[in-house]
Amino acid sequence: MSTPLLASEKITVAFGDALAPWVIPETNEGIVIDIIEATMKPLGYEIEKVYLPYARRIKAYQQGQVDVVSDMNPKTIEHEKLKGFYSGTAYEYENFAISLKKRHYQFKTIMDLVDYRLMSWQGAVTHLGGDYALMASKNPNYSEHHDQASQVKLLFLERVDVIQIDQQIFNYFRAEVARQGQIDTTEEVDYFPLFGASPNGFLFRSSRMQDEFNAQLQQLKESGQYFYIMRKYGTFSAEN
Repeated sequence: MSTPLLASEKITVAFGDALAPWVIPETNEGIVIDIIEATMKPLGYEIEKVYLPYARRIKAYQQGQVDVVSDMNPKTIEHEKLKGFYSGTAYEYENFAISLKKRHYQFKTIMDLVDYRLMSWQGAVTHLGGDYALMASKNPNYSEHHDQASQVKLLFLERVDVIQIDQQIFNYFRAEVARQGQIDTTEEVDYFPLFGASPNGFLFRSSRMQDEFNAQLQQLKESGQYFYIMRKYGTFSAEN
């Protein structure tokens, strides 16, 4: 295993700013943060965390303000013409179309969403591409928002018909909004698995860091620590 050139080399990593439980800025923890800390800290790296909305994360990396950016995949890297070294899949989001059960929607395909008020997360069109991007281009009521708590609030306030969101993020913010006591989140919801898993990883400016990360990530998986991290913040399953 190689080691950093410096005994304590600082690297700046850009994370999302509203992605709990994957990233929880208020406590400097979360699944994605734990993964990169568990891989890079043992090698002597000091990690400086920066929390930015999706579009600003891309810009910060392009402008050389950060060394590593999270939530990357090959489609995004190609679309944004980003230069660097991609880790490959380090974690996966599981996105669903979620609506209030009382609406009795029966979505079978992504294109079925075209006539509904759909709010997604910032960067979804670029990240998912294909049929999703086509649907969004034809939907005059499609919108994206960097604050995923807002997605959850607007769904239960019935200001949107459907939200497209990761299952764990939805459950986390549903509980948080309920604790605030201003919006009733007890209404039953339907989950539509139209998107499949969304593979993500880290884009490194340094090929050395990419190699070190990938080697350490494999060790995390072999030791079982990776799966402990994934379970640490709770395991949620979709309602039937």
